[in-house]
Amino acid sequence: MAVASHLDIERCKLIPLSLSSFCACPCSCRPLSSKFLVLSRPITKFGHLRLVLDGPQAKGSIRLSRSVVSVHRHFITAMARAEPESLDEGNAKQEVDKGQTMSMNEDTISQSQPKKNQLKKRVVFGLGIGVTVGGVVLAGGWVFTMALAAAVFVGAREYFELVRSRGITAGMTPPPRYVSRVCSVICALMPILTLYLGQIDVSVTSAAFVLATALLLQRGNPRFAQLSSAMFGLFYCGYLPCFWVKLRCGLAAPALNTGVGRSWPVLLGGQAHWTVGLVATLISFSSIIAADTCAFMGGKAIGRTPLTSVSPKKTWEGTIVGLGGCIAISAVLSRVFSWPRSLPSAIAFGILNFFGSIFGDLTESMIKRDAGVKDSGSLIPGHGGILDRVDSYIFTGALAYSFVKTFLPLYGV
Repeated sequence: MAVASHLDIERCKLIPLSLSSFCACPCSCRPLSSKFLVLSRPITKFGHLRLVLDGPQAKGSIRLSRSVVSVHRHFITAMARAEPESLDEGNAKQEVDKGQTMSMNEDTISQSQPKKNQLKKRVVFGLGIGVTVGGVVLAGGWVFTMALAAAVFVGAREYFELVRSRGITAGMTPPPRYVSRVCSVICALMPILTLYLGQIDVSVTSAAFVLATALLLQRGNPRFAQLSSAMFGLFYCGYLPCFWVKLRCGLAAPALNTGVGRSWPVLLGGQAHWTVGLVATLISFSSIIAADTCAFMGGKAIGRTPLTSVSPKKTWEGTIVGLGGCIAISAVLSRVFSWPRSLPSAIAFGILNFFGSIFGDLTESMIKRDAGVKDSGSLIPGHGGILDRVDSYIFTGALAYSFVKTFLPLYGV
Protein backbone atom coordinates (compact mmCIF):
# COMPACT_ATOMS: atom_id res chain seq x y z
CA MET A 1 0.00 0.00 0.00
CA ALA A 2 1.28 3.46 -0.88
CA VAL A 3 0.29 5.03 2.48
CA ALA A 4 2.43 6.74 5.14
CA SER A 5 4.12 4.39 7.57
CA HIS A 6 2.27 5.76 10.60
CA LEU A 7 -1.03 4.62 9.10
CA ASP A 8 -2.40 1.38 10.52
CA ILE A 9 -2.95 -0.68 7.33
CA GLU A 10 -4.40 -3.67 9.13
CA ARG A 11 -7.42 -1.65 10.14
CA CYS A 12 -8.28 -0.73 6.54
CA LYS A 13 -10.67 -2.25 4.10
CA LEU A 14 -11.72 -1.42 0.53
CA ILE A 15 -14.94 0.42 -0.30
CA PRO A 16 -16.04 2.08 -3.56
CA LEU A 17 -15.67 5.86 -3.18
CA SER A 18 -14.27 8.73 -5.20
CA LEU A 19 -11.97 11.59 -4.33
CA SER A 20 -14.64 14.13 -5.12
CA SER A 21 -16.87 12.69 -2.39
CA PHE A 22 -14.75 14.34 0.29
CA CYS A 23 -12.49 16.76 -1.54
CA ALA A 24 -13.20 20.34 -0.39
CA CYS A 25 -11.38 22.01 -3.25
CA PRO A 26 -13.34 23.50 -6.20
CA CYS A 27 -11.41 21.41 -8.79
CA SER A 28 -14.00 18.62 -9.02
CA CYS A 29 -11.40 15.87 -8.82
CA ARG A 30 -11.95 12.84 -11.02
CA PRO A 31 -12.37 9.46 -9.40
CA LEU A 32 -9.02 7.69 -9.68
CA SER A 33 -10.10 4.21 -8.81
CA SER A 34 -13.15 2.22 -7.81
CA LYS A 35 -11.42 0.79 -4.73
CA PHE A 36 -10.44 2.85 -1.66
CA LEU A 37 -9.39 2.36 1.93
CA VAL A 38 -11.63 2.96 4.92
CA LEU A 39 -9.50 3.93 7.92
CA SER A 40 -11.25 2.94 11.12
CA ARG A 41 -9.26 5.22 13.45
CA PRO A 42 -10.18 8.50 15.17
CA ILE A 43 -9.00 11.63 13.38
CA THR A 44 -7.40 12.91 16.56
CA LYS A 45 -4.82 10.18 16.33
CA PHE A 46 -3.40 11.50 13.02
CA GLY A 47 -3.45 15.27 12.85
CA HIS A 48 -2.29 15.53 9.29
CA LEU A 49 -2.65 12.60 6.90
CA ARG A 50 -0.46 12.26 3.83
CA LEU A 51 -1.73 9.85 1.14
CA VAL A 52 0.79 8.79 -1.49
CA LEU A 53 -0.95 7.92 -4.75
CA ASP A 54 0.82 5.61 -7.17
CA GLY A 55 -0.17 4.38 -10.59
CA PRO A 56 -0.48 5.54 -14.21
CA GLN A 57 -3.19 8.06 -13.37
CA ALA A 58 -2.04 9.37 -10.03
CA LYS A 59 1.49 10.29 -8.97
CA GLY A 60 2.74 12.16 -5.95
CA SER A 61 0.83 12.68 -2.67
CA ILE A 62 -2.20 14.43 -1.13
CA ARG A 63 -2.04 16.16 2.26
CA LEU A 64 -5.32 16.07 4.13
CA SER A 65 -6.15 17.92 7.37
CA ARG A 66 -9.14 18.08 9.72
CA SER A 67 -10.55 21.06 7.84
CA VAL A 68 -10.76 19.07 4.64
CA VAL A 69 -12.00 15.73 5.94
CA SER A 70 -15.52 15.51 7.29
CA VAL A 71 -15.70 13.60 10.55
CA HIS A 72 -18.69 11.46 11.31
CA ARG A 73 -18.80 9.68 14.67
CA HIS A 74 -15.01 9.98 15.08
CA PHE A 75 -14.29 8.00 11.88
CA ILE A 76 -12.56 9.36 8.79
CA THR A 77 -12.83 8.07 5.27
CA ALA A 78 -9.63 8.37 3.25
CA MET A 79 -8.91 7.36 -0.28
CA ALA A 80 -5.84 5.41 -1.42
CA ARG A 81 -5.03 3.48 -4.46
CA ALA A 82 -5.01 -0.26 -3.79
CA GLU A 83 -1.85 -0.94 -5.74
CA PRO A 84 1.45 -2.39 -4.54
CA GLU A 85 4.49 -0.16 -4.40
CA SER A 86 6.63 -0.14 -7.52
CA LEU A 87 9.66 -1.24 -5.52
CA ASP A 88 7.82 -4.21 -4.07
CA GLU A 89 6.51 -4.97 -7.53
CA GLY A 90 10.03 -5.02 -8.95
CA ASN A 91 11.35 -7.21 -6.15
CA ALA A 92 8.45 -9.62 -6.54
CA LYS A 93 9.00 -9.76 -10.29
CA GLN A 94 12.70 -10.47 -9.79
CA GLU A 95 11.88 -13.26 -7.36
CA VAL A 96 9.37 -14.75 -9.79
CA ASP A 97 11.84 -14.53 -12.69
CA LYS A 98 14.53 -16.11 -10.53
CA GLY A 99 12.18 -18.89 -9.51
CA GLN A 100 11.15 -19.49 -13.11
CA THR A 101 14.80 -19.62 -14.22
CA MET A 102 15.67 -22.12 -11.48
CA SER A 103 12.62 -24.19 -12.37
CA MET A 104 13.57 -24.20 -16.07
CA ASN A 105 17.13 -25.24 -15.21
CA GLU A 106 15.85 -28.05 -13.01
CA ASP A 107 13.47 -29.19 -15.76
CA THR A 108 16.28 -29.16 -18.31
CA ILE A 109 18.50 -31.23 -16.04
CA SER A 110 15.68 -33.66 -15.25
CA GLN A 111 14.91 -34.05 -18.95
CA SER A 112 18.52 -34.48 -20.05
CA GLN A 113 19.17 -37.22 -17.50
CA PRO A 114 16.58 -39.68 -18.93
CA LYS A 115 17.85 -38.93 -22.45
CA LYS A 116 21.41 -39.83 -21.42
CA ASN A 117 20.20 -43.01 -19.76
CA GLN A 118 18.11 -43.86 -22.83
CA LEU A 119 21.10 -43.30 -25.14
CA LYS A 120 23.37 -45.39 -22.93
CA LYS A 121 20.81 -48.20 -22.82
CA ARG A 122 20.36 -47.99 -26.58
CA VAL A 123 24.11 -48.23 -27.24
CA VAL A 124 24.63 -51.13 -24.82
CA PHE A 125 21.77 -53.21 -26.16
CA GLY A 126 22.67 -52.27 -29.75
CA LEU A 127 26.22 -53.59 -29.29
CA GLY A 128 24.90 -56.74 -27.66
CA ILE A 129 22.48 -57.34 -30.52
CA GLY A 130 25.22 -56.69 -33.10
CA VAL A 131 27.62 -59.19 -31.54
CA THR A 132 24.89 -61.81 -31.19
CA VAL A 133 23.67 -61.40 -34.77
CA GLY A 134 27.26 -61.54 -36.06
CA GLY A 135 27.83 -64.85 -34.30
CA VAL A 136 24.54 -66.25 -35.64
CA VAL A 137 25.42 -65.23 -39.21
CA LEU A 138 28.86 -66.84 -38.91
CA ALA A 139 27.33 -70.06 -37.57
CA GLY A 140 24.83 -70.34 -40.43
CA GLY A 141 22.82 -73.50 -41.04
CA TRP A 142 20.12 -74.41 -38.54
CA VAL A 143 21.46 -71.90 -35.96
CA PHE A 144 20.87 -69.01 -38.32
CA THR A 145 17.52 -70.43 -39.46
CA MET A 146 16.14 -71.06 -35.98
CA ALA A 147 17.19 -67.58 -34.79
CA LEU A 148 15.51 -66.08 -37.84
CA ALA A 149 12.37 -68.16 -37.23
CA ALA A 150 12.17 -66.90 -33.63
CA ALA A 151 12.55 -63.29 -34.76
CA VAL A 152 9.91 -63.83 -37.45
CA PHE A 153 7.44 -65.24 -34.92
CA VAL A 154 7.84 -62.27 -32.56
CA GLY A 155 7.72 -59.82 -35.46
CA ALA A 156 4.52 -61.42 -36.80
CA ARG A 157 2.90 -61.13 -33.38
CA GLU A 158 3.83 -57.46 -33.25
CA TYR A 159 2.48 -56.91 -36.76
CA PHE A 160 -0.93 -58.40 -35.96
CA GLU A 161 -1.08 -56.41 -32.72
CA LEU A 162 -0.56 -53.28 -34.81
CA VAL A 163 -3.33 -54.43 -37.15
CA ARG A 164 -5.65 -54.81 -34.15
CA SER A 165 -4.76 -51.41 -32.66
CA ARG A 166 -7.36 -48.66 -32.40
CA GLY A 167 -5.75 -46.46 -35.02
CA ILE A 168 -6.15 -49.07 -37.76
CA THR A 169 -9.38 -50.71 -36.61
CA ALA A 170 -11.12 -47.33 -36.83
CA GLY A 171 -11.11 -47.75 -40.61
CA MET A 172 -11.00 -51.52 -41.12
CA THR A 173 -11.96 -54.85 -39.60
CA PRO A 174 -8.95 -56.84 -38.30
CA PRO A 175 -8.77 -60.61 -38.69
CA PRO A 176 -9.93 -62.72 -35.73
CA ARG A 177 -7.36 -63.30 -33.03
CA TYR A 178 -7.08 -67.04 -33.72
CA VAL A 179 -6.26 -66.25 -37.37
CA SER A 180 -3.53 -63.86 -36.25
CA ARG A 181 -1.97 -66.55 -34.05
CA VAL A 182 -2.11 -69.15 -36.81
CA CYS A 183 -0.49 -66.70 -39.23
CA SER A 184 2.32 -66.02 -36.74
CA VAL A 185 3.05 -69.75 -36.45
CA ILE A 186 2.99 -70.18 -40.24
CA CYS A 187 5.39 -67.26 -40.67
CA ALA A 188 7.80 -68.83 -38.16
CA LEU A 189 7.71 -72.18 -40.03
CA MET A 190 8.50 -70.64 -43.41
CA PRO A 191 12.29 -70.13 -42.83
CA ILE A 192 12.62 -73.72 -41.55
CA LEU A 193 10.81 -75.09 -44.61
CA THR A 194 13.03 -72.94 -46.82
CA LEU A 195 16.17 -74.45 -45.27
CA TYR A 196 15.11 -78.07 -45.63
CA LEU A 197 13.04 -77.87 -48.83
CA GLY A 198 15.19 -75.36 -50.67
CA GLN A 199 12.18 -73.34 -51.84
CA ILE A 200 9.13 -71.75 -50.26
CA ASP A 201 6.64 -71.18 -53.07
CA VAL A 202 4.45 -74.26 -52.55
CA SER A 203 4.25 -73.85 -48.78
CA VAL A 204 3.37 -70.16 -49.03
CA THR A 205 0.66 -70.84 -51.60
CA SER A 206 -0.80 -73.63 -49.46
CA ALA A 207 -0.75 -71.45 -46.33
CA ALA A 208 -2.48 -68.58 -48.15
CA PHE A 209 -5.19 -70.94 -49.46
CA VAL A 210 -5.91 -72.38 -46.00
CA LEU A 211 -5.95 -68.91 -44.46
CA ALA A 212 -8.34 -67.51 -47.06
CA THR A 213 -10.67 -70.49 -46.57
CA ALA A 214 -10.70 -70.00 -42.80
CA LEU A 215 -11.54 -66.31 -43.15
CA LEU A 216 -14.30 -66.89 -45.69
CA LEU A 217 -15.98 -69.60 -43.59
CA GLN A 218 -15.84 -67.73 -40.29
CA ARG A 219 -18.97 -66.76 -38.42
CA GLY A 220 -20.43 -63.35 -38.96
CA ASN A 221 -19.57 -61.10 -41.87
CA PRO A 222 -16.20 -61.84 -43.56
CA ARG A 223 -14.51 -58.63 -44.65
CA PHE A 224 -11.93 -58.00 -47.36
CA ALA A 225 -9.85 -56.00 -44.88
CA GLN A 226 -9.38 -59.16 -42.82
CA LEU A 227 -8.15 -61.10 -45.83
CA SER A 228 -5.85 -58.35 -47.11
CA SER A 229 -4.20 -57.66 -43.73
CA ALA A 230 -3.67 -61.39 -43.08
CA MET A 231 -2.23 -62.02 -46.55
CA PHE A 232 0.10 -59.05 -46.26
CA GLY A 233 1.20 -60.42 -42.89
CA LEU A 234 2.17 -63.72 -44.52
CA PHE A 235 4.10 -61.88 -47.22
CA TYR A 236 5.69 -59.21 -45.01
CA CYS A 237 6.55 -61.24 -41.91
CA GLY A 238 7.01 -64.73 -43.39
CA TYR A 239 7.83 -64.87 -47.09
CA LEU A 240 10.28 -61.95 -47.38
CA PRO A 241 12.56 -62.97 -44.44
CA CYS A 242 12.97 -66.42 -46.04
CA PHE A 243 15.26 -64.86 -48.63
CA TRP A 244 17.89 -64.39 -45.95
CA VAL A 245 17.93 -68.17 -45.51
CA LYS A 246 18.25 -68.61 -49.26
CA LEU A 247 21.08 -66.06 -49.35
CA ARG A 248 23.05 -67.24 -46.30
CA CYS A 249 22.48 -70.99 -46.58
CA GLY A 250 21.49 -71.46 -50.22
CA LEU A 251 24.49 -69.85 -51.97
CA ALA A 252 27.03 -72.44 -50.88
CA ALA A 253 29.66 -71.70 -53.54
CA PRO A 254 33.00 -71.11 -51.76
CA ALA A 255 34.46 -67.62 -51.82
CA LEU A 256 37.90 -68.80 -52.85
CA ASN A 257 39.51 -65.37 -52.96
CA THR A 258 38.53 -64.44 -49.39
CA GLY A 259 41.70 -64.16 -47.32
CA VAL A 260 39.87 -64.67 -44.03
CA GLY A 261 38.84 -68.16 -45.12
CA ARG A 262 42.45 -69.30 -45.48
CA SER A 263 43.16 -68.68 -41.80
CA TRP A 264 39.78 -69.88 -40.53
CA PRO A 265 40.10 -72.81 -38.07
CA VAL A 266 39.46 -76.24 -39.50
CA LEU A 267 37.30 -77.15 -36.49
CA LEU A 268 34.95 -74.32 -37.50
CA GLY A 269 34.74 -75.43 -41.12
CA GLY A 270 37.96 -74.12 -42.59
CA GLN A 271 38.02 -72.24 -45.87
CA ALA A 272 34.92 -74.09 -47.10
CA HIS A 273 32.91 -72.33 -44.38
CA TRP A 274 33.40 -68.98 -46.13
CA THR A 275 30.84 -69.20 -48.88
CA VAL A 276 29.40 -66.56 -51.18
CA GLY A 277 26.26 -66.59 -49.06
CA LEU A 278 28.18 -65.83 -45.86
CA VAL A 279 30.21 -63.00 -47.41
CA ALA A 280 27.17 -61.49 -49.14
CA THR A 281 25.14 -61.64 -45.90
CA LEU A 282 27.92 -59.99 -43.87
CA ILE A 283 28.35 -57.20 -46.42
CA SER A 284 24.60 -56.66 -46.69
CA PHE A 285 24.09 -56.54 -42.91
CA SER A 286 27.06 -54.21 -42.43
CA SER A 287 25.95 -51.84 -45.19
CA ILE A 288 22.42 -51.65 -43.72
CA ILE A 289 23.85 -50.79 -40.29
CA ALA A 290 26.08 -48.15 -41.89
CA ALA A 291 23.13 -46.69 -43.80
CA ASP A 292 20.97 -46.40 -40.67
CA THR A 293 23.79 -44.95 -38.56
CA CYS A 294 24.98 -42.44 -41.15
CA ALA A 295 21.42 -41.37 -41.99
CA PHE A 296 20.70 -40.76 -38.29
CA MET A 297 23.89 -38.79 -37.70
CA GLY A 298 23.57 -36.83 -40.94
CA GLY A 299 19.95 -35.97 -40.20
CA LYS A 300 20.87 -34.74 -36.72
CA ALA A 301 23.76 -32.64 -38.01
CA ILE A 302 22.54 -31.10 -41.27
CA GLY A 303 19.00 -32.41 -41.76
CA ARG A 304 16.60 -29.66 -42.87
CA THR A 305 14.36 -30.96 -45.68
CA PRO A 306 11.76 -33.61 -44.70
CA LEU A 307 11.93 -36.75 -46.81
CA THR A 308 8.28 -37.80 -46.58
CA SER A 309 5.25 -37.29 -44.38
CA VAL A 310 5.25 -41.00 -43.52
CA SER A 311 8.28 -40.43 -41.28
CA PRO A 312 8.66 -36.70 -40.48
CA LYS A 313 12.02 -37.13 -38.72
CA LYS A 314 13.75 -38.43 -41.86
CA THR A 315 15.36 -35.81 -44.07
CA TRP A 316 16.81 -35.72 -47.56
CA GLU A 317 20.18 -34.67 -46.18
CA GLY A 318 20.29 -37.62 -43.79
CA THR A 319 19.17 -39.98 -46.57
CA ILE A 320 22.00 -38.85 -48.85
CA VAL A 321 24.55 -39.26 -46.05
CA GLY A 322 23.14 -42.74 -45.36
CA LEU A 323 23.47 -43.68 -49.02
CA GLY A 324 27.09 -42.55 -49.04
CA GLY A 325 27.87 -44.55 -45.89
CA CYS A 326 26.18 -47.65 -47.29
CA ILE A 327 28.15 -47.50 -50.55
CA ALA A 328 31.42 -46.83 -48.71
CA ILE A 329 31.05 -49.83 -46.38
CA SER A 330 30.05 -52.08 -49.27
CA ALA A 331 33.08 -51.02 -51.30
CA VAL A 332 35.51 -51.36 -48.38
CA LEU A 333 34.27 -54.81 -47.36
CA SER A 334 34.37 -55.97 -50.97
CA ARG A 335 38.12 -55.22 -50.91
CA VAL A 336 38.51 -56.98 -47.55
CA PHE A 337 36.66 -60.16 -48.59
CA SER A 338 37.65 -59.93 -52.28
CA TRP A 339 33.99 -60.27 -53.20
CA PRO A 340 32.53 -59.16 -55.51
CA ARG A 341 35.61 -58.87 -57.69
CA SER A 342 34.66 -55.65 -59.48
CA LEU A 343 34.18 -52.28 -57.77
CA PRO A 344 31.08 -51.32 -59.83
CA SER A 345 29.39 -54.52 -58.64
CA ALA A 346 30.21 -53.64 -55.03
CA ILE A 347 28.81 -50.12 -55.48
CA ALA A 348 25.65 -51.47 -57.13
CA PHE A 349 25.26 -53.96 -54.27
CA GLY A 350 25.55 -51.12 -51.73
CA ILE A 351 22.95 -48.99 -53.56
CA LEU A 352 20.56 -51.94 -53.70
CA ASN A 353 20.97 -52.60 -49.98
CA PHE A 354 20.30 -48.96 -49.20
CA PHE A 355 17.07 -48.76 -51.18
CA GLY A 356 15.86 -52.02 -49.66
CA SER A 357 16.57 -50.72 -46.15
CA ILE A 358 14.92 -47.32 -46.63
CA PHE A 359 11.86 -48.90 -48.26
CA GLY A 360 11.46 -51.36 -45.38
CA ASP A 361 11.91 -48.58 -42.83
CA LEU A 362 9.27 -46.37 -44.44
CA THR A 363 6.84 -49.29 -44.81
CA GLU A 364 7.00 -50.06 -41.10
CA SER A 365 6.71 -46.34 -40.28
CA MET A 366 3.51 -46.20 -42.36
CA ILE A 367 2.04 -49.15 -40.45
CA LYS A 368 2.93 -47.60 -37.08
CA ARG A 369 1.55 -44.21 -38.14
CA ASP A 370 -1.81 -45.73 -39.05
CA ALA A 371 -1.77 -47.70 -35.81
CA GLY A 372 -1.06 -44.50 -33.85
CA VAL A 373 1.97 -45.88 -31.97
CA LYS A 374 5.62 -44.89 -31.75
CA ASP A 375 7.13 -48.38 -31.43
CA SER A 376 5.90 -51.77 -32.57
CA GLY A 377 6.64 -53.22 -29.13
CA SER A 378 8.84 -52.96 -26.04
CA LEU A 379 10.83 -56.19 -26.20
CA ILE A 380 14.25 -54.56 -26.62
CA PRO A 381 15.00 -51.80 -24.04
CA GLY A 382 15.85 -48.53 -25.79
CA HIS A 383 15.01 -49.94 -29.23
CA GLY A 384 11.31 -50.84 -29.13
CA GLY A 385 10.09 -54.05 -30.71
CA ILE A 386 11.57 -56.57 -33.13
CA LEU A 387 9.99 -54.87 -36.14
CA ASP A 388 11.61 -51.58 -35.13
CA ARG A 389 15.04 -53.23 -35.40
CA VAL A 390 14.57 -55.47 -38.45
CA ASP A 391 12.36 -53.28 -40.64
CA SER A 392 15.37 -52.31 -42.79
CA TYR A 393 16.18 -55.98 -43.42
CA ILE A 394 12.76 -57.27 -44.48
CA PHE A 395 12.87 -56.25 -48.15
CA THR A 396 16.67 -56.17 -48.43
CA GLY A 397 17.10 -59.96 -48.28
CA ALA A 398 15.02 -60.52 -51.40
CA LEU A 399 16.85 -57.77 -53.31
CA ALA A 400 20.30 -58.98 -52.24
CA TYR A 401 19.56 -62.61 -53.13
CA SER A 402 18.13 -61.68 -56.52
CA PHE A 403 21.12 -59.44 -57.29
CA VAL A 404 23.73 -62.05 -56.36
CA LYS A 405 21.93 -64.97 -58.00
CA THR A 406 20.83 -63.23 -61.19
CA PHE A 407 23.10 -60.26 -61.96
CA LEU A 408 26.52 -61.36 -60.71
CA PRO A 409 28.09 -63.89 -63.10
CA LEU A 410 29.18 -67.00 -61.20
CA TYR A 411 27.94 -65.28 -57.99
CA GLY A 412 30.61 -62.61 -58.26
CA VAL A 413 33.48 -64.99 -57.51
